[in-house]
Amino acid sequence: MMKTESVLLHPLGTAAAPVPETLCIFGTGDLGRSLGLRLLQSGYGVVYGSRRPHSCGPLPQGAQVTSHAAAAAQSASLVFICVHREHYGFLETMAHHLKGKVLVDLSNNLKKGMYPEANAAYLQRLVPGAAVVKGLNTLSAWALQNGLLAGKRVYLCGDSAEAKRAVAEMSTKLGLSVLDRGSLSAARELEDFPLQLFPEWRLPLRVAVGLTAFFFFYLLTRDVIYAYVEEGKDISYRITVSLGNKVFPIVSLCMLSLCYLPGVIAAFLQLYRGTKYRRFPDWLHRWMLCRKQMGLIALGYAFLHAIHTCVTSNRYPVRHELLSEAVDEMKNNKSALLHFDNTKAWGQDSFYALGILGFFLYVLLGLTSLPSVGAALSWREFNFIQSKLGHLTLFICTAHGYIYGWNKFLRPSTYKWYTPPGYLLCLIVPSVVLVLKAVVLLPCVDRTLTRIRGGWERTRPNEEIEKATNL
Repeated sequence: MMKTESVLLHPLGTAAAPVPETLCIFGTGDLGRSLGLRLLQSGYGVVYGSRRPHSCGPLPQGAQVTSHAAAAAQSASLVFICVHREHYGFLETMAHHLKGKVLVDLSNNLKKGMYPEANAAYLQRLVPGAAVVKGLNTLSAWALQNGLLAGKRVYLCGDSAEAKRAVAEMSTKLGLSVLDRGSLSAARELEDFPLQLFPEWRLPLRVAVGLTAFFFFYLLTRDVIYAYVEEGKDISYRITVSLGNKVFPIVSLCMLSLCYLPGVIAAFLQLYRGTKYRRFPDWLHRWMLCRKQMGLIALGYAFLHAIHTCVTSNRYPVRHELLSEAVDEMKNNKSALLHFDNTKAWGQDSFYALGILGFFLYVLLGLTSLPSVGAALSWREFNFIQSKLGHLTLFICTAHGYIYGWNKFLRPSTYKWYTPPGYLLCLIVPSVVLVLKAVVLLPCVDRTLTRIRGGWERTRPNEEIEKATNL
């Protein structure tokens, strides 16, 4: 007699719906609710553990909510800890339910060094039978709720490779990019990430603020205070617009030149050393890392200069001066035409033309620094815009400043209280950068630098070893 086997049949064209993997979340706050919503939309089942399961507020549709103990007793292999460190005490009481599970710690602190050990290390000590993974703590509830996760980088660390792999697979399913930072000893570093406030902008902002303060008080002394002390004129109204319209282009040109100066210094350093394999000094390395931020700040100051220039003709002092000149001509019966200075006309038109062209290139450089635009360019295209057009922008803006000064530096009246004008000071750094860049572009220098950056070394390592042994 043949033994029959039972077969589960389904209607034609249908298949059994797979049972979704269940994940557990401790905490029903903003972060827990937003994370649960993303997990449900990614095909997971979500069970919340709450200390007040009957009054925890609205939760995503399709999620279950129960007590912490009941949620921990379920078959969920991943448990997300979305509560503050000071509430971790209840986890120790249910350590037997959490044994063998992966605990993902998403907590952050209000300030650095708030506790003697990292939150994840403290959690691992409370629940030694579980595998603790620190991660996803750089995600905000707002980003999770609005679905702004595509390509966003998150960091993981933990002592269990299998636990990190499980969390990484879940994160990838959410559309995140995962970077493994090693063992759980790196948890404190990950917890400090959300507390950083523009770390790459600190040096550029300090430089910009310092230059702004210096040139503001320098020009205030030369223009406003000098006129009051030496000539008895009160022109303090110029502080608001006129003085700013002098400070902004000066700082913008200085910041743009400081953006390209470290590259020239690095080139001469490589020529001096004869190799590209030696590390740059820390100060130069840090300077080169914030060149993008310096360029964007320079663009911001250029925008301020352009706006102030556009409103200059509508200011009351300017209109009053023009009307006074017209009334003076009428009173004195000055009907003769003024002499037309062709040289002055060429200089002023060239000044405006270079300013407009330089501002256009400024904006072009700023647009290509955006990640979405830069990703669409090849490395050669990006390097051409940021390097070639960048130095061209610096040259045009420097020429714009030279034409503004024209022959004013030859007049003794320009040096009030024996101090040079502000535009003359700001032209020093960009002029030095352009001269050094011109030296680097010389065929004999450029050929050697290209070979060094291609891997050639003037003194080979085995020769250095032979010299050392001979000594």
